[in-house]
Amino acid sequence: MNSQPIVIDRREHGIDRSQVLPAALKVIDGLQNAGFHACVVGGGVRDLLLGLKPKDFDVATDATPEEIRKVFRSARLIGRRFRLAHVRFGREIIEVATFRGQAGGESDTEHSNGRILRDNTFGSEAEDAVRRDFTINALMYDPVTEVVKDYVGGYEDLKSRTLRLIGDPVTRYREDPVRLLRATRFAVKLDLKLEPATAGPIPQMAGLLSDIPPARLFEEVLKLLMAGHAWPTFRQLVQFGLWEALFPNLFEDPSRPGELVEQALKNTDDRVRGGQPVTPAFLFAALLWPRVRVKAVLLEKEGIPIVEAYSEAGEIVLAEQVRTVAIPRRFSGMSKQIWMFQPRFMKMRGKRVLGLMSERRFRAAYDFLLLRALEEPELEPVAEWWTQIQELTTEERNQKIFGRKRKPGGRRRQQAGSGPA
Repeated sequence: MNSQPIVIDRREHGIDRSQVLPAALKVIDGLQNAGFHACVVGGGVRDLLLGLKPKDFDVATDATPEEIRKVFRSARLIGRRFRLAHVRFGREIIEVATFRGQAGGESDTEHSNGRILRDNTFGSEAEDAVRRDFTINALMYDPVTEVVKDYVGGYEDLKSRTLRLIGDPVTRYREDPVRLLRATRFAVKLDLKLEPATAGPIPQMAGLLSDIPPARLFEEVLKLLMAGHAWPTFRQLVQFGLWEALFPNLFEDPSRPGELVEQALKNTDDRVRGGQPVTPAFLFAALLWPRVRVKAVLLEKEGIPIVEAYSEAGEIVLAEQVRTVAIPRRFSGMSKQIWMFQPRFMKMRGKRVLGLMSERRFRAAYDFLLLRALEEPELEPVAEWWTQIQELTTEERNQKIFGRKRKPGGRRRQQAGSGPA
């Protein structure tokens, strides 16, 4: 650890104080006016240096959580593993953490395999920098003096576009195995090359993810696959052996997941980059589909009606999946509806067609049918039929569905609108 940082002034780093969220500036100014030291840390500094728009601005300070609350009446203390404060200014919430010290004190509790479960040991600015995961996330920007402080070589790593863990990689991964996923995510998202010592242990340590609560892994999966880089991130996860730790036994060969899954991931990326809404439910429907389809076919052979077979198969597959990555019901329920729609698309006559088109999940299920047709050529005529039926006028649609014009005054159903895939 360098007790004295490398100090980069504004002429070199190029960050302007006005680029920092006003609410974060208020927090820093408030703390410094109260006699404490405070600065912007982490991803906000990293992204500004890379010329990106930060998602948020976190603040670190030498004030304790209780002292932060005394300075800001709107502050709310949260967290057990990492105790910190949320300071609210209108709709903006700024996360404020006290500088962390070295782990191992009486207030720390560690798992037997080295994982830190509680970490409320406070320390200095230099100690806090070393406690962070990657060098590029340990840079500190003081908007008052307008300098960037670097204790761990993160500034040079950013210039060379290198992702490097601080300290011994094996120890750091054991402290928090989610860093295995973060390494993959940052490398892909920021187009960085993983430093060899940082990349080397990942495949052998992938099994440590089994120690992480499934609910936390769900949040990490959203960050991995819903940020506009799903397809390259998927390939990186497979390369490092991390995919099987998250979604075991989905594909015979994870490096070849099939065209449906590949295109679902790429379509998600296109929608995110285009500013269109996306839902994890559609992506989970695609990822779990191979297992659902196999189980549904087996259940149908046992005499279970086909739609019910897909429902039961979905419940079985989802129950197995939540052991590793917990998918909330609000998403798994929609995934299940998408699966149950698929056999219903084979009925292309009569009132069933209008009924299907009026249902809430029709558009998502139809988009899923189009993906299926990419790797199931026999479905191409079915997908084309459902595409055409949506483009017809009411009169033309009735003629196609019923083989005749419907009588005036007949019940009309509204076509489902286009929703997020």
